[in-house]
Amino acid sequence: MHVITPAAGNTTETPNARMTGLAAPSRGSAEISTWTVAMEAGRTGPEHSVSREQVWTVTAGALEVTCDGRTETVTAGQTLVLPPDLMRRVHAPRAAVAHVAMCADGVVSVPGTEGTRPLPWAS
Repeated sequence: MHVITPAAGNTTETPNARMTGLAAPSRGSAEISTWTVAMEAGRTGPEHSVSREQVWTVTAGALEVTCDGRTETVTAGQTLVLPPDLMRRVHAPRAAVAHVAMCADGVVSVPGTEGTRPLPWAS
């Protein structure tokens, strides 16, 4: 059994969001990674795809998520399941927080860049 306490060293800040890693292989989980995403109102993440299914539960605010050409608004208390390998973009029309879970070996691809990369907060 592992108890994981969020720590500054497990947080990644980008211009669009703050990701705080929770469960991950580097923190004692063998199969699952979980993290929180906090986005300020008006922020939009880059278009990208992820090699694994992700489950996003919005715990505050709302997110507009476009995946494979379809846009859904997900509000606090709702959960969104994103399939693997499809282009997606996340936008916060108002400040939002979400809890995300995926298999620990997921990697991300960004159009216009070569190869894949791990998500540092999920590793």
